[in-house]
Amino acid sequence: MIEKYIVLEDIDPVVFYGVGNVYLQMVRSLFPKLRIVARGNVIKVLGDDEETERFEKCIEKMRQHIVKYNSIHEEDIIDIVKDRPTKADAVKGVLVYSISGRPIKGRSANQQRLIDEFEQSDMVFAEGPAGTGKTYLSIALAVRALKEKTAKKIILSRPAVEAGEKLGFLPGDMKDKIDPYLQPLYDALEDMIPPQKLQDMIDKRIIQIAPLAFMRGRTLSDAVVILDEAQNTTPAQIRMFLTRMGWNTKMIITGDLTQIDLPRGQRSGLSEAIELLHDIEGIGFVTMEKKDIVRHRLVTRIVNAYERADKSVGTSEEKHQNTTDKQ
Repeated sequence: MIEKYIVLEDIDPVVFYGVGNVYLQMVRSLFPKLRIVARGNVIKVLGDDEETERFEKCIEKMRQHIVKYNSIHEEDIIDIVKDRPTKADAVKGVLVYSISGRPIKGRSANQQRLIDEFEQSDMVFAEGPAGTGKTYLSIALAVRALKEKTAKKIILSRPAVEAGEKLGFLPGDMKDKIDPYLQPLYDALEDMIPPQKLQDMIDKRIIQIAPLAFMRGRTLSDAVVILDEAQNTTPAQIRMFLTRMGWNTKMIITGDLTQIDLPRGQRSGLSEAIELLHDIEGIGFVTMEKKDIVRHRLVTRIVNAYERADKSVGTSEEKHQNTTDKQ
């Protein structure tokens, strides 16, 4: 007889044991020769050497399954105990799974191109209209790198540029004023990482979310670094950001050049960077299109309507300029 203690690391024990300990009871029924006691994230098992060793291997496979897929089901437990691939293992091309177990992967040709460019290049620019999954997919790539331990941390940043509201008039201290600008980044992370684990990663600075101004003076190494809403950076700001890149770091810069909130006459740093860096080896570029929009179908119609309006305004201004020139 042997007694062993198994610690469940990196997962929520509630997910592992199931509601009302249903999964724990199932595991006990599949290993009737063992005495299994669970408290918190520690499992104590007592039994003969061979069966205890098999149990320990199955528990580790279950733990890894939850780390990868953020969930586990009764059929998964049976497959693991019987040393068979689970149904989730058969799904190809998945980056990570949401906390509800939904597979997150490229859903269009250009989204898949973003994934491919990330794997091939150390820096990727992804430009395109709202709803094309630029930010969400970029964060999924970063979370996958963290899970696979190819990166030690994730750093997410956005320029704190007002879109109709003045930062100074928002209530609260500086953190309260800044957080609304960063909320879309939190939203994506909360969809992919369980709440308790996410908070722990933020507390330990494994995941860092900060306004662009906080990047100055830093060297970002062993990380996946994402700059979101880069169309709202100035040329000086994006230059500062791009030169923060350190060893073993990948950067993704996302933005929509049709939604620039900078003061009139101020050139977008994203536009300038794409123009200056387009032929540099090691930098990838992906242009998302309306067909890549994965939000509600109305988003595509809204984008189309605004594009038609922009073209109409551009044509009117051109005609006015020609008339002025003739005079």
